[in-house]
Formats: sequence, structure tokens, C-alpha cells
Amino acid sequence: MSEQPGPVANARWATFDCYGTLVDWNAGIRAELARLFGPDQGARLLDRYHELEPRVQREDPGARYRDVMAAVLAELAREAGVRLAADDEDALARSLPRWPIFPEVSDQLLQAHRRGWQLVILSNSDRDLIDASISAIGVPFSSAIVASEIGSYKPALGHWRAFYEATGADRERHVHVAQSHFHDIAPADELGVRSVWINRLGERAEPAPTRELPDLRGLADVLDELVP
Repeated sequence: MSEQPGPVANARWATFDCYGTLVDWNAGIRAELARLFGPDQGARLLDRYHELEPRVQREDPGARYRDVMAAVLAELAREAGVRLAADDEDALARSLPRWPIFPEVSDQLLQAHRRGWQLVILSNSDRDLIDASISAIGVPFSSAIVASEIGSYKPALGHWRAFYEATGADRERHVHVAQSHFHDIAPADELGVRSVWINRLGERAEPAPTRELPDLRGLADVLDELVP
């Protein structure tokens, strides 16, 4: 359901992180870790996963995301003294298309789309994985920019640079929406881009976003306030 990007006169652009913001990646990863390592290990290993993944992405920004996930999973297995079956080495990538969509997401994105917002995903992901998630969300996106195609993982600024190059978007008519302060809100602030922090985990962090919501409910109204 992704369309071709391109300049649109007077367009309003909303860019989104996907995993954690639109798709419940914590639930998806936790469930797979619990399957592989035991139901009592899912939550603990999820925290460790989030510590390891940024390092792997930073060390190899040209890697496919499925290979990043496999590398982190292999490190978790080594730390736990567990030998993964060959079929499970790619378990996280294979499970990703089944990761749940947050319940309010499709309706709220559709509202923004109907109000004329151009929706674009900026994701630390691969093309086939993001296409599966876009299909599950069921809302038209103008495009999706993924890490494995631009050789850059957020919080590096490559996604935003690629977005502006591909769309010709006016920065004053652009809002970035994301759950991760580290990956998205901080770099948006560095670029001077308006942001909406979807603070699902009730965190506290600086720099402050332009707006903050606990989930996507009411997002279309907030976007309209930021760019009338």
C-alpha cells in the first residue's frame, strides 16, 4: 500500500517510526524470546536486546535489519549458554510480520490521511519486512525509507536526509512521530523538525518534543495544530 514519493505542492508530511510506534515490537520480540529461551526469560532478555541492538547497528550501518536481529539473537544465546537450532537463527525476522499492530493505529492514521497528510515511514528495517507491516496496518503510505537501503540506522540522520531528497518536502510542513526518544525524537530536535513523542512507556527524556501523547489517539488533531 505504498505509493511513489514525490513533490506535492503545499503538502503536509507526517513521518513515522514503525516498530514501537505503530507496531508493538516489544510484544513481538518478547514473545519470540520467551519461545526460544523460556517463558520466564522473555522480559529480561528483551531489556538486554535493546541494549545490544544499537551497538550492532552502529558497528555495521550497511547491514540488513534481519541480519542485525540475527546477530543480537546469537549474542543473547551465547550469553545464556543456549545453542539455537539452525531454523531459529532467523527467528526474529521470520516472526516480525506477525507482530501486533497497536489497536488505535490504523484508525488514527486513516484520519490523518483523509485530512490530506502525506504519510511516510522512516524505519530501521528492510523492504520486505516494512512492506509486510504496512500491509497489516492497512493504511496508504506515500513511501517508506528503510535502513538497509540507505546504509544508515537511526539515530543517525540518514533517514531524514533521504526523505527530504526523495520528496522535496518543506521542513516547515513536516512533523515526525515516534515512540523512541533515542532513535527519533532527539535527532528530529537536532534537525529542527517538529516532533510528536508517542510516549507509550511513560519515559522522561530531554530534549523535549514539540508535543507528547501516550499513544496515537488524537494524533490527527495534534498534526493539524502543528501545521494548519
